[in-house]
Amino acid sequence: MSDSTAFKMRLVHLDFKGAPPKVSYLSEIFPLFRALGANGLLIEYEDMFPYEGHLRLLRATHAYSPSEVTEILRLARCSELEVIPLVQTFGHMEFVLKHSAFAHLREVAFFPNTLNPHEAESLALVSAMIDQVLGLHKDARWLHIGCDEVYYLGEGEASKQWLQKEQNSQAKLYLSHIRAVASHVLSQHPSTTPLVWDDMLRDIPQDQLAASGVPQLVEPVLWDYSADIDVHAKGCLHRATHPPAFHPVLLMEKYRECGFLRLWAASAFKGATGANQALPPVQHHLRNHAQWLQVAGRGPADTLQGIILTGWQRYDHFSVLCELLPVGIPSLAACLQLLLHGGFSEDVKFRVENHLGVSSPGVTDAVSEGAGSFPGSSIHALVTQVSLHLSSSVDALLERNRYVTGWFSPYHRRRKLIHPVMLQHIQPEALSLLGRWGALVQQLEVALQCIFYPDTVEEWLEENVHPSMQRLQSLLQDLTETTLPPPLPVSPAGDMGQNP
Repeated sequence: MSDSTAFKMRLVHLDFKGAPPKVSYLSEIFPLFRALGANGLLIEYEDMFPYEGHLRLLRATHAYSPSEVTEILRLARCSELEVIPLVQTFGHMEFVLKHSAFAHLREVAFFPNTLNPHEAESLALVSAMIDQVLGLHKDARWLHIGCDEVYYLGEGEASKQWLQKEQNSQAKLYLSHIRAVASHVLSQHPSTTPLVWDDMLRDIPQDQLAASGVPQLVEPVLWDYSADIDVHAKGCLHRATHPPAFHPVLLMEKYRECGFLRLWAASAFKGATGANQALPPVQHHLRNHAQWLQVAGRGPADTLQGIILTGWQRYDHFSVLCELLPVGIPSLAACLQLLLHGGFSEDVKFRVENHLGVSSPGVTDAVSEGAGSFPGSSIHALVTQVSLHLSSSVDALLERNRYVTGWFSPYHRRRKLIHPVMLQHIQPEALSLLGRWGALVQQLEVALQCIFYPDTVEEWLEENVHPSMQRLQSLLQDLTETTLPPPLPVSPAGDMGQNP
């Protein structure tokens, strides 16, 4: 494996707050990650971590057991993948603050996303979470403490009172909490360095950031998932409106001048182009990674320690599922190989297809229906079929079929009336369509059950399959309940009558 890439560390982000895979699937994909060029993992357990004691209520129904976490770490070591755990400690705290036992620690009482930094109990809570996670990750050189998208900070009653005091600001409030959390990590786990997402740091004035002491405690992760990163920005960073302007080259310069010794980058291979995205737009993600390579080349050598290829599974704890991990594997493969080889030539594309066992071209197109032999490839193929064709095929029957629109419209369906000839035109086609999709969906459900827990299978099918299947079933149900039109009255003898 070549190490000519600008990024010494290439970490695959596993977001377990949605569709967490069974450990058996991780055992299959970790060797593939390594073969593709990854040498680390950023694992965001959220409610899948086996918290104990007063934190036990944070566990999801199918949370990993301590022995399963130990096995995940063993599997990672076997594939030479260094593990960095991620524990949210400020924003994105929904999985904690949704519980009544911790609701009093919300920054704003109505919103469960942000922790109140004024309560001593808040720091005790996140410290306990950190200690339990690092208790099972004793060799972790880094711990990601999140701290991104701390929405509504400063809007709680305690914060409003605090902000009224002279020289207090929202930035100071944010930095003080980071300092407290990072100080706990470094005092209790001195061999572990905290990482933080950088979006809340971008707009903080340089002098204030430098004076906070935070640059000596944490390493920022600059993240941008777009396909048009500004890699040529020059001049000074301006104070930006929310969301903060992102000029990575300038930010790297600013952060280094503030005293941050090491910086990281974060891209995305899935989960960043739509909250309910089912198929990753591979070309978008390839462009995102190509531009991060340009950014790395414009800064001082070794400025960026590594890159985290994020693969978000939900935008937040309450949102729907994004692209499932097996569906994102081709995109991940292409992005890792681009980073490893410095571009995405035909030769690199061939390498990707070889790794994935793909014989047909197009695996790195925006969407691909090509099969492969990589772990989870059957899910990739079946989800692609469903996403591209299920809804459109049902729409074609219900909204564009001339027999349905002309003789079994909503008006007729409500009154359960249909011409008997039209019944013969519509019913066989609807039954055939239902049968074809029913068989494919059954295959998909079996494939999903091999990799995911029941709640994930239920959620994905209910969101992406059931609406269209129910529309078909409803049409067939209405057809079975129709009544034939009443016969015309018989005319008196000798009177042939008139056509109606």
